[in-house]
Amino acid sequence: MITASLLLLAGLLVAVLVTGLVLRPRGASTFEFYLAGRRVGVVTNACAICGDYFSAASFLGVAAAVYASGLDGVWYATGFAAGFVPVLLFIAAPLRRFGEFSIPDFLGRRLASDRVRLVAVTVVQLVILSYLVPQAVGSGLTWELLVGEGILGLTPYATGVVVSTVAITALVVVGGMRGTTWTQAAQFLLLLAVFVWLAIVVTSSGFSYPGSVAELTDQPLTKPVQEDGQWRLGSEPNRLDGGEPAYFGHPGGRYGPLGQITLIITLIMGTAGLPHIMNRYFTSPTGTAARMTTVWVLGLAGLFYALAVLLGTAARALIPDAVAGRPWLEGITVDGVLRVPEHAPLVLGRIFGGEAGLAVVAIGALVAVLSTIAGLLLASAASWGHDVYERHINPGATQRQAVWAGRAAVMVVAVLSAGLALGLRPHSLTALFPSIVATMVTWAFALAGSALAPVFILAIWWRGTTARGAVAGMGVGALTAVGMLVAAPFVGSWGLGEVLLTPTIVAAPLAAAVTVLVSRRSDPPADLERLWLRLHGTAADRHAARLARLTIGVGRAGKRR
Repeated sequence: MITASLLLLAGLLVAVLVTGLVLRPRGASTFEFYLAGRRVGVVTNACAICGDYFSAASFLGVAAAVYASGLDGVWYATGFAAGFVPVLLFIAAPLRRFGEFSIPDFLGRRLASDRVRLVAVTVVQLVILSYLVPQAVGSGLTWELLVGEGILGLTPYATGVVVSTVAITALVVVGGMRGTTWTQAAQFLLLLAVFVWLAIVVTSSGFSYPGSVAELTDQPLTKPVQEDGQWRLGSEPNRLDGGEPAYFGHPGGRYGPLGQITLIITLIMGTAGLPHIMNRYFTSPTGTAARMTTVWVLGLAGLFYALAVLLGTAARALIPDAVAGRPWLEGITVDGVLRVPEHAPLVLGRIFGGEAGLAVVAIGALVAVLSTIAGLLLASAASWGHDVYERHINPGATQRQAVWAGRAAVMVVAVLSAGLALGLRPHSLTALFPSIVATMVTWAFALAGSALAPVFILAIWWRGTTARGAVAGMGVGALTAVGMLVAAPFVGSWGLGEVLLTPTIVAAPLAAAVTVLVSRRSDPPADLERLWLRLHGTAADRHAARLARLTIGVGRAGKRR
């Protein structure tokens, strides 16, 4: 089985690299490397965004959260899917019409400030790094279950981290946005096919979602805990009601009413500030295409997360009865409950498809990781290569030099994220959260939704936004979010701890308020009307403005003669 798994993995990695080589940019152009020439169609871009967005947190984490926490885990699926509603309504079309390379580039041009651009680059890199680490963790956990052995003296977990990081870094360095777009679109279709296959075989076995939820709710939720090196089954306390048991089909076992609201807001706002997702809208040919892309994404996201919730529930209902006679399953469960919730989809694949089924689902999990890492590394390359190197370090750089600066940034950020993932001990953290991967990704959403999204939306929709206001807002939002996350482990009250772990409900309004207050005390860009027309004007408006400028120019030339 190990040989077959390695062959499947090798085949996947070779296919990814070949695609990157075939579709790589034909010239050393930043326009091609970062934006794929702005020729990505609606459906292709929608699939690529889904491949970018449906990370380890989506493929493994949502099902794991539902498996571990029941109804409270569904909030992850709801928040991840609903995050594209504000993107559709407020961001996609004007962002594409303005037409830059990245979030920092957009803010720097919209507010006519290099300082804004550099502050945004700093925040973007923090978001990217905090998002990359859980992807690497997910790849390590998947390799651990699929292959179970390391290479070159590494542990299985470390091997998964290293292999996935090296492979996808090579794709991004070689293929740029064009190669990455097509591989991400294909990878999403593979992810969806794996979930559809798994849902079909699970329901064909007699599984009923409503019936299973009702049956699971009859008994309190339990979870494996480790004491003195021994595993046992402990209770899943309802932290809001002084230790009363939590139930699968009842809310409040993991998050109280306030915690549910703060989690949803964090995920929704965070989506609007994710650099690797927002950058994809710059690849659309028009603003209308960007909006239609988001409509497709919403539909695909709804389907994908519905399947993830179903599979998390199926794993909780079916795995206990499948343990008998399966020594491999006994070794990763405690009284029928998985020690690592992220293994839930993988175990279902092996139960219903044997070794081949496990390999198929594991390949899907690794594809989710690789696809998201690719998007994050490209966003990092755009920030460093375009916004820092081209704009400040070497303004006279050739296109070839700028592209290589972006490639160098990709490699540095990839090594740093892999190093952080290798330093983590995910197995020791699984008992603290419904899904360690989904929880860590939520922290990245919190930072993006607190520091970037409020300023981003204000810059698009409020004329009065200024450079000083944006810098102050991003700084306050980032510091507030990070400070609350750091303080969370030291707070005994779970009600307050919920807010600290999902701080966007506090940090985002604070960042917006600071942006507005400081902006009112400073001046907007001198050419605000032209910038506003780029954001919100129709094609006819922009054509009329160009004609007006030409007419004025001709008139002035005539007077001079």
